[in-house]
Amino acid sequence: RSFTEVAIIMGTLPLAMVGSVWLMYWQGFNFSIAVGVGFIALAGVAVEIGVIMLVYLNQSYHQMIEDIASPKESDLIQAVLHGAGMRIRPIMMTAGSVIVGLLPILYATGTGSEVMSRIATPMVGGMVSAMILTLLVVPVVYYLWRKRGLVR
Repeated sequence: RSFTEVAIIMGTLPLAMVGSVWLMYWQGFNFSIAVGVGFIALAGVAVEIGVIMLVYLNQSYHQMIEDIASPKESDLIQAVLHGAGMRIRPIMMTAGSVIVGLLPILYATGTGSEVMSRIATPMVGGMVSAMILTLLVVPVVYYLWRKRGLVR
């Protein structure tokens, strides 16, 4: 029910696609239906980890509001760090399992490997940039947004 939260999540999609485009360029792949399927799968995972990060940031923020009558900017920083810190391991595990799981498909040489490697390429490259984005950029954007609402 918040336009800003939706904008934060939707803003993660183009930035998560950066790694996909780079890896496609390095692999020498052109855009195809198989690559499009990989982009769609990446978008689903990137939005999922972004939403989970936002949920934990919100929980930490609302806990701060309940605990502190008039929170300061330093309290907000601690709340954002706490909320983001709770998600480091699960996000790293999600990204790592997707990347490691798709590497054999990415570099396979058997029957059908040409199509499958084009599906895996956007996922592998995009998970790297989505992980960095979710762990670093989303908490900073959340902090900047919530900072504006603090009583000065």
